[in-house]
Amino acid sequence: MKSRIRVGLLGGGSWGTTVASLVARNAPTTLWARDQATVDEINQHHTNEKYLPGAKLCDRLKATADIEEAVSNVDLLVMGVPSQGFRGVLEQLAPHLRPWVPVISLTKGLELDTRMRMTEIIKQVLPGHPVGVLTGPNLAREIMAGQAAAGVLAMEDDIIVRELQSDFRSGLFRVYTNNDVIGCELGGVLKNIIAIAVGMGDGQGAGDNTRSALITRGLAEATRLGVAMGGKAETFAGLAGMGDMIATCISPQSRNRHVGVELGKGRKMEDIIADMVMVAEGVKSAPAVMALAEEYDVEMPIASDVYRVINGSQSASNAFRGLLRVSAGAESDPG
Repeated sequence: MKSRIRVGLLGGGSWGTTVASLVARNAPTTLWARDQATVDEINQHHTNEKYLPGAKLCDRLKATADIEEAVSNVDLLVMGVPSQGFRGVLEQLAPHLRPWVPVISLTKGLELDTRMRMTEIIKQVLPGHPVGVLTGPNLAREIMAGQAAAGVLAMEDDIIVRELQSDFRSGLFRVYTNNDVIGCELGGVLKNIIAIAVGMGDGQGAGDNTRSALITRGLAEATRLGVAMGGKAETFAGLAGMGDMIATCISPQSRNRHVGVELGKGRKMEDIIADMVMVAEGVKSAPAVMALAEEYDVEMPIASDVYRVINGSQSASNAFRGLLRVSAGAESDPG
């Protein structure tokens, strides 16, 4: 092992399990999952067939359903919990976590009621702990299959982020650092909304030209809101912005694109979600994103149409036709 720090990772979904398996190659790692059957499968068979079918996990990775066991002695805590359960899990673990342990979020969503980013919630629930986010174009199944990929570890403290960088880097998974936590975190949130829009087009038979236009204009929307909220424009041109946007918008593995495709085919939102095993964060975060766009006075026509389709006030076909009818001005203009 490269590192002797002890790592606790909370969340037994596809990405949480993937990161836990990667980190376990470098440092002693314990994964916490609610489901005892998942815990037993990881410990006994080194697999998680529900979320990563066919993948073999690092045989040094241990799992537990006891949150105290997972966090009480760790030197690094990683949070892979969906956004709407994120705060509750932090509150549950808070009494067991030692002071000053860095906490890294893997979650690409916003808390609906407060519109807060996950690192903001960490700061609120666990004051005094260094916080960061691991993000980028990271499709879990490809990484578990050994395919090359790159991510970004963002923290405000340059010294801590460089120390932790090697703990996440593994094999063909390269990890870059960034100190723009706001931009990196918002890039991961906002691309999910655009991926739903692209999926809606794909579900209605749109071509590559249309897909490229939606991705490009969607990235412009995300950048405008991200910069208004304190992020750096250049972050949205990098792995956490454009990189993640492209992967999420074009991959058949993308949950958010899948939602859009099914909406484009005319299916109802509740039926799509009922058939999914994993969370599509874009659906959960859309109301908070639109509230932030209004608060910061940022025009987001693509995200706005996606939101109306999600809440049932507009059909996917009408929304898509509306996007194509929008008049075009200068490329730097909204819309």
